[in-house]
Amino acid sequence: MVKIKKGKLYLITGGSGFLGIPLCERVLKLGGRVRTIARDEGKLVDLKQKYKDIEILTGDISDQFEVKQAMKGVSGVFHLAASKHVGIAEKQVRECIKSNTIGSMNILDESLETKPEFVLGVSTDKAAQVAGVYGASKLLMERLFGQFERLNEGTKYRIVRYGNVLYSTGSVLCLWKDLLKEGKEVIITDPKATRFFWTVDQAVDLIFDCLETAKSHEPHVTHMKSMEMGDLLQAMANKYLPDGCELKVNEIGLQPGENRHEIITSEGLDSSKSERFTINEIMEVI
Repeated sequence: MVKIKKGKLYLITGGSGFLGIPLCERVLKLGGRVRTIARDEGKLVDLKQKYKDIEILTGDISDQFEVKQAMKGVSGVFHLAASKHVGIAEKQVRECIKSNTIGSMNILDESLETKPEFVLGVSTDKAAQVAGVYGASKLLMERLFGQFERLNEGTKYRIVRYGNVLYSTGSVLCLWKDLLKEGKEVIITDPKATRFFWTVDQAVDLIFDCLETAKSHEPHVTHMKSMEMGDLLQAMANKYLPDGCELKVNEIGLQPGENRHEIITSEGLDSSKSERFTINEIMEVI
């Protein structure tokens, strides 16, 4: 079992991101000190203004020197920084590999020197059923964690594997919400496609559940409900489309790197067969 220790320093890569900010807040509430490294200087400054005690570093985890600086004196690492947009990853393969695979390897390499108590990486259901560059890059990260667990017995290497976090950066929900409010046409790939979804609070909870209960680098997962994308769009239209406006939809089909249905593990947890959100339940969480 791993717990946050009061007064100890923890590195959160990508700490200024959608999941990183509430994770920083949780670690601070538990009495830990936080250092974060991210590329967006503006977001880091905003984070520092909100949480005065956070130490911020502008940097890129694909730069080994910057990772070495970031990991000095830390007791644990939460590795969230990633290039995570499926469509962009297909077009910018080098950038995706640089961030998700090489960046992860830099952190793991440095852990052999600094020997933190743990390194926890955030992965994706797209690593369980690889259909594109993003999923492949995260699967490589997971395999690297397994290799380093064998190399460095003094550090616990842990992986959390997620579905989709509602309203995370780059999420289609943000785009749909804005378009629906203006009564504009909405693009959907496949209304019968299913995806796992949950809230950012649930995502942070799983990180700490992993630290406390996981026994190895094998991906730590939990039960997740899924949504049909057509149901998600209908629920959002019910909530955000102005009265009197007609829902206009352009169905374009699945894009490169996408699966129609997702799985969390190779043994099961299939989004097409899992417990499904109703439209009313979706409306409560969006």
